[in-house]
Amino acid sequence: MGMKSGRARALLPTAPVGFFDSGVGGLSVLLAARALLPRENALYFADSAHCPYGSKSSDFVRQRALAITGFLLQRGAKAVVVACNSASEAALEFLRQVFPGLEVVGVEPALKVAQGLSRKKKIGVLGTPLTLNGRRFSRLLENFSSGLEVYTQPVAGLVERIEAGRFDDRRTAAILRRSLQPLLDKGIDALVLGCTHYPVIREQIAAVCGPRVRVIDTGEPVARQLQRRLQARGLLRCGRGGGRVEYFSSGDPGDVEPVMRAIMADPALQVSQACL
Repeated sequence: MGMKSGRARALLPTAPVGFFDSGVGGLSVLLAARALLPRENALYFADSAHCPYGSKSSDFVRQRALAITGFLLQRGAKAVVVACNSASEAALEFLRQVFPGLEVVGVEPALKVAQGLSRKKKIGVLGTPLTLNGRRFSRLLENFSSGLEVYTQPVAGLVERIEAGRFDDRRTAAILRRSLQPLLDKGIDALVLGCTHYPVIREQIAAVCGPRVRVIDTGEPVARQLQRRLQARGLLRCGRGGGRVEYFSSGDPGDVEPVMRAIMADPALQVSQACL
């Protein structure tokens, strides 16, 4: 009953859009959405107590996605953005089945964008094992890899560095060099960031790749898809003034708050703990 009433309350343009990720990575999607849809109210949930998702089982990630989506609906969300590649792989279709009346928008590596930007038709994809080994990515390769050479590179340890706010230290730089060099050796001229955490350190990634490699993330395409879906349902928020964002974490707010403040460039940002 509570879940159904949560969906009914959400069908108002003034209701917030819910975003969630295993941690702070989905803020890269939230930033893109805020740029395109500044009037929208938003909820952001970082599942920091269970981060990262990329090395966990699909069943575990589905259960976390179910619990978090329920939380966002109870807070009145009119739509939910699964702002995490691993969670989109493991749980997107599941969430759409469980919540058939809800707009659920996922993310996936932007191969289609890369296809149009790569002159040499050699594309690299950085991602987590859960994303790169998943069915959604396999379908993506089938649909958009014709005539392309696509090289995938799973990355270990980078999400944890970003979660800790270690954006630009020696260890993070070493992980980047180790992960990117095999792709650069293949002669790629486009790099797809297949994890929403990675755009947080886009400048550092671009510096390793050099000016001849286009670095591509999913934030803007996901924001445009969200806009289309809300518009189709008559749920775009109109009027003056910017929307507000509420932030939640399953982890210790004292740990995640400074990192979120840095990413969002908001020194007043506050995070509430939500134990799910």
